Amino acid sequence: MSVRAPKILAVASAIDLDFLYGCTPAWWQLWKGMHEAGCDLIVTPYRGRPVEAPWWRTEPNPCYREGELFVRARDAVARGRGDTHLRRAEEHPPDTTPEKLVRQAIWHWVTPRWQRHLDRIFEQERDIDAVIVFGVPMSHFRGIPERLRERFSVPVVFYDGDVPMSLPEYGGMDTGFNNYHGAEPGEYDLVVCNSEGGLERLRELGARRAEAVFWAADPALFQPLQVDKQMDVFFYGYGDKFRRDWMAAMVGEPSRRLPQVDFALGGSDFRGDTGRAREIGSVPFNVFGRAISEARVNLNITRRAHASVYASSTSRPFELAMAGAAFVSNPYEGIERWFEPGRELLLVSSADEAADAYRELLDDTARAEELGRAARERALDEHTYLHRARQLLELIGSLGPGDGGSRTANDALGERSTGGATLPGLARPRR
Repeated sequence: MSVRAPKILAVASAIDLDFLYGCTPAWWQLWKGMHEAGCDLIVTPYRGRPVEAPWWRTEPNPCYREGELFVRARDAVARGRGDTHLRRAEEHPPDTTPEKLVRQAIWHWVTPRWQRHLDRIFEQERDIDAVIVFGVPMSHFRGIPERLRERFSVPVVFYDGDVPMSLPEYGGMDTGFNNYHGAEPGEYDLVVCNSEGGLERLRELGARRAEAVFWAADPALFQPLQVDKQMDVFFYGYGDKFRRDWMAAMVGEPSRRLPQVDFALGGSDFRGDTGRAREIGSVPFNVFGRAISEARVNLNITRRAHASVYASSTSRPFELAMAGAAFVSNPYEGIERWFEPGRELLLVSSADEAADAYRELLDDTARAEELGRAARERALDEHTYLHRARQLLELIGSLGPGDGGSRTANDALGERSTGGATLPGLARPRR
């Protein structure tokens, strides 16, 4: 007897790549992996308009106007303060009165509209097996998971792709909300995040069950390209918050010590020491893989929050590895969980070591090429988004009837989740 493809309703922080949200390109790749794993996926965005793709269908954003008006007002306040963002402290940012007032307004106006919107989708579709909330500020959906579970008997999962930086003690990026202030993680049947080391903290915040699914990279999107080299050392990132010291150690100081080496920075909002590095601005995501291949050496400079909490994955190491790049990273607690230092990447702990690593790889192209080959082999073996999609579907399929999932939904999800492939946590040992 054939098993019906599991139908998942995904509520996404955004689908539009123009917003430059760090998780959005990763969501695209994960959703493509879910499609490849046999999932019928419906995506509805919390900010911006829906964007169709071959791997999912969409539902509209019921609060599009409200969201854009809020962003314009927030940006106007930032400009009035002479800045581009409303900056938060990097440690224990307070839950301010304006933030509390914004939440009250959201609960009064936005949350009920989203509840009605999701009810309508369920009534229209009738056979949705599970709901996954991808990166929407958790407090903004307060009360919605319980209603969906009670009315439609489906498990509701929250997926936080930015732990530990999204936790209250860090407060997230300056472009978004403080994710857990006013939130109730226990409303969800499962909280999925990108960090093994952050799981206990999520449980402390009230999550009934928390599991890690790491980031990865799509091998069709990131692959080695035979292109002319345009840069010697290249870093791309959304600003230097939480990594200013390492930007200075890996870019600022080495660029002064190595005047013959071309350092390039992609992205924006670099406010610290970048030395002689030239800024090339934002790189459109459709040519990001090419930009990686145009550099002789790529950098992974992980923000302090992620680098200091064990196995808190970010997208960049997987993208660089899948692209076959020779890359150098700052110290990163748990990076050996995914890649072998010395064989698949180089780790440096000071400006001296960074400068030495760049000299080594720029002077020895065979060494750089071997590092990139080994990294790509490991990424193909263990770190594709098809691996992650199957792991995620397996987790959702494990939610029993008491968690809100029907037996039929669980059977469908469980049947489709593994497909005979090796899951990331069960990958073969490295020799």
